[in-house]
Amino acid sequence: MRIDKYLWAVRLSKTRTSASRLCKSGKVKMNGEEVKPSKELTIGCVIQVCVKPYWRAYRVIDFPKSRVGAKLVADYLKETTDESTLEKIAQLALENRTNRAMGAIGRPTKKNRRLLDKLRDNT
Repeated sequence: MRIDKYLWAVRLSKTRTSASRLCKSGKVKMNGEEVKPSKELTIGCVIQVCVKPYWRAYRVIDFPKSRVGAKLVADYLKETTDESTLEKIAQLALENRTNRAMGAIGRPTKKNRRLLDKLRDNT
C-alpha cells in the first residue's frame, strides 16, 4: 500500500491530499528515511510523522482495505513513540488551549455562546 494512502486510511491525515503534502514536505519518514507519497509500505515498517516540533513513531501492523473508523485504528497501527515525547506533545496542546485569548480568534465556543445569549436575554 502507498504511504500517503495508508496515512489517510489510519487517520493520521484528514485527506489523502494532505497526506501527500506531508510526504512531499519531508515530514514523513519510513525506517528513518524521508519518503515520497508513492513509496510502498510493508508490514513491520516504522513510520515517523512530524507533529510540530516532535516526531511521532508508529509500527505498521496490517493494511486496511479502505479508511477505518477511529476505534479500529489500533488493529492496523501501533504507536511506538516514547512516553517523554508524548507527555511533551500533551503539554504543548494544553498550553495552546489555555493561552488562547477568549474570543480573540474565530467563533465563540459553545460555552461563550451560551453566556452571550444569557447576557442578551437579561437586557
